[in-house]
Amino acid sequence: MLELNKKVFGNIMTQEIIGSEPSISEIKIIFEKELIILIKNLESTSKENLKNLLEQQKICQKHVNTRPGAMALNQSKIMIFNNYNNKYLEKISEKIN
Repeated sequence: MLELNKKVFGNIMTQEIIGSEPSISEIKIIFEKELIILIKNLESTSKENLKNLLEQQKICQKHVNTRPGAMALNQSKIMIFNNYNNKYLEKISEKIN
C-alpha cells in the first residue's frame, strides 16, 4: 500500500502528487517554493548529512514512481515532481562534490 502521508519533497506529501488536489498550476507554485527552501537549507548541511539526504531523496523518488498499476494517477503531477526532485538531487550532488 502506498503511504499517502509520506513527505517526499520538503513538506509536499505523496497524496498531493497523486491526488486530484492541489491542481497542476497550484502544485507547480508549491514545488517552486519548496525547492527554494530546500536549496537554502543545503547551505548549513554537513557533507555527511548531504550524502544521507541524497539517498533519502532517491528513496522518495522511487516511492512516488513505484505504485500499484491499477491506480489511475495524474501523470502530469508525477512528472512535475520528478522534474523538481531531479533539480534538488543535482544541487545536493553539487554540494557534496
